[in-house]
Amino acid sequence: MNRLLVMKFGGTSVEDATAIQRTAGIVAGRVAKGLQPIVVVSAMAKVTDLLISAANSAARGDRSSALAITERLRIRHKDTAAQLVTARRTAEKPAPHPDPEEVAAHAWIEAEFDSLDEILRGLAAVGELTPRIADMIVSWGERVSSRMIAEAFVRFGLKAVHVDARQCIVTDAQYGKAVPHDTLIEQRLKQHVAPHLTDGRVPVLGGFIGSTEQGVTTTLGRGGSDFTAALIGGGIDAGAIEIWTDVNGIMTADPRVCPDALRVKTISFEEAAELAYFGAKVLHPATILPAVKKNIPVFVLNSRNPENGGTRITALAAHCRSPFKSIAVKKRLTIMDIVASRMLLSHGYLRAIFEVFDKHKCPVDMVSTSEVSVSLSVDSNEKLPAIAADLSKLADVKYEGRKALVCMVGENIRGHNGIAARVFQSVRHINLRMISQGASEINMSFMIEEDDAEEAVRSLHAEFFSDPDPEIFDVEARAPKA
Repeated sequence: MNRLLVMKFGGTSVEDATAIQRTAGIVAGRVAKGLQPIVVVSAMAKVTDLLISAANSAARGDRSSALAITERLRIRHKDTAAQLVTARRTAEKPAPHPDPEEVAAHAWIEAEFDSLDEILRGLAAVGELTPRIADMIVSWGERVSSRMIAEAFVRFGLKAVHVDARQCIVTDAQYGKAVPHDTLIEQRLKQHVAPHLTDGRVPVLGGFIGSTEQGVTTTLGRGGSDFTAALIGGGIDAGAIEIWTDVNGIMTADPRVCPDALRVKTISFEEAAELAYFGAKVLHPATILPAVKKNIPVFVLNSRNPENGGTRITALAAHCRSPFKSIAVKKRLTIMDIVASRMLLSHGYLRAIFEVFDKHKCPVDMVSTSEVSVSLSVDSNEKLPAIAADLSKLADVKYEGRKALVCMVGENIRGHNGIAARVFQSVRHINLRMISQGASEINMSFMIEEDDAEEAVRSLHAEFFSDPDPEIFDVEARAPKA
């Protein structure tokens, strides 16, 4: 049996002293079962956003606003560290005054934020926020949280040790969205993490952050902490990866839109990645790729409800009598219509169009083509006027914003006779702009007005999840309580 387990805890799972104590209990439970955890933690909730705000304020020359933000963060971390010390002391004996553990924790937190303030003062003087400096600043959340949590784990009886993730997660220099070097990561894990596991310790690392081979701090972009967990899991050949968040797992739809949404007990990697790309917030698609390569199961679990079974993500999908596992929505999209009759039958037409999107580094979600026209959807962003200007050299261009993409994911959708008829019948009262079926065996999607998205999801959910498969979905949770 492979006893190695990577446990990742998101920002809401470590947002304050109470949450960190709960996290320590979850990890202790895994140790008690004979498992060897490696723990990856995010910054405390909202810290990364505040660090970005501080960086932007400093870049505008507003040094006082930037330092006011970091002062709030300094106080929050010191207060949390003090509460964690007190919680342990209270359980054993009254704390001495001054408490040496609290003094020591405050000292290194002060030193970390003093260093951060120095960078922000320099940034305010220079007035240019480069991607490299931005990564340096936003890394502070994970750097401080991981050390504070490792120390807390020790106080709560775990044999934990802090490991700076930047020693292990080696990346290129694409700041803001760095690409990891798998081979080097595997070597660094053997060097910096494996000895602790051999000695029975619980390594605690910050997610989201890495460094170049030269030691310059980088970040992995959105979903980076999950990505770190999967990189570590793949690098040490873990038996499982657990993603601890504040929901019970992947759901059949957003519970805020469909109150009767069900937990999906098991789903394939491919289905989970598709859902994540098309709007589901539980996972980011790239984060699970290292696990897919090594066929390591990933569990999505709720740190506020650790007894819940969550969602198990595996290489192959379990058979499901329902055609769909979940419905996701991606909003804030724009449809671009590109029409050029003069390009009729021109073999380079599509290439020329997509070279424009490549030039602006703008990904495309959905494409529909005819002989002379191409319609496609993209994220609404400030690059659209420039993209349209370049495309207008090739064709007539129109674009409309405030669109949403509704995506239904399940196994072998093409193999279910009449599935399209059921889908379109259930949303017959909604105007569909673009439709995609057949490009993927696990995805059927369409574009609609953003204002119609929630109604479309509710109608589809009522049609396809009225009689859910109990092997795949948590049907008991829907059953009325006696």
